[in-house]
Amino acid sequence: MPDSIAVTSADIHVRGLGGDIAVECPFDAVDLEDLLAAGPWRTLRWYKGQKHFSGSFWSATEGALVIYESLLELAWLLEADFDWSVSRIIAQPFLMTARIDGTERKHIPDFLLMTTSGPLVVDVKPAKRLSRPEVAFTFAWSRQVIESRGWAYVVRSEPDSVRLANIRILARHRRAWLFASEIVDRVEVAVTDGVTFADACGSVPELDESLVRSAVLRLMWVGRLMTDLDKPLTSASLLRRRP
Repeated sequence: MPDSIAVTSADIHVRGLGGDIAVECPFDAVDLEDLLAAGPWRTLRWYKGQKHFSGSFWSATEGALVIYESLLELAWLLEADFDWSVSRIIAQPFLMTARIDGTERKHIPDFLLMTTSGPLVVDVKPAKRLSRPEVAFTFAWSRQVIESRGWAYVVRSEPDSVRLANIRILARHRRAWLFASEIVDRVEVAVTDGVTFADACGSVPELDESLVRSAVLRLMWVGRLMTDLDKPLTSASLLRRRP
C-alpha cells in the first residue's frame, strides 16, 4: 500500500436524525456541529441467516441509544462509553466519497467520537480481515482524507478480553438515576487510596454491603475510583482515587 494515495476530491454526506440528507459538501468544509447532530447513515437491518449481530446500546455518554452492527462494534462502543475523555458518540456518522484514479470510492466509518483531543473517527474490523487488499485500501484513503482535516483516525480490532470483561461489569452501573447520590458521595469519602475492592465494599458498615458495593462500582464507572482493568477484577484488586 503506498504511503500516499492520489485523492482528486473528497466529499461528505450527512443525514439528519429523521433520515433525510442534511449536508453534502467537500469533506474539508463540513461543520463539525452538523456531524454531532447526525443520524446514522444506515438503519439497522435484520434478515434470516445474517451472520452479524446488530442492535442498540444505551450510552451513558449520549444519554440515548447508539446502534452497532456487530458484537465487535458493541465491544468498542462499551469502551468508548467508559472513556472519560469522550463526550459524544455518533454511530455511522457520515458517508464519505473520494475520487481516486478516476474511480469514485465510498466508505461509512463506524463511529465518530468527540474527545478532549478533538474529533476521532473509528473503524472496527476483525484483525483477520485487515490484510485484505480492499479493506486495507479503504482504510488507507479514509485515513488520508480524515487526517487531512486535522482529525484523528483509528482502526480497532478485537479488544483485550480481560479488560472487556471488567468494563462489562462496570457498565451495569452506568445509569446514574439508579443510584442515590448521597450514598455514592458517602462511599467515595470513606474509600481511601490503596484499599482493596473488598475493603471498599465494607467501608461504610452502617449501610448494607450490597449498596456500598454498587456505589463502589458506580464510582469506578465514572472514574472517581480506579483500578488496573487489564487484570481480572477481584476482591483483592487495589483501588485508587482519580488524580
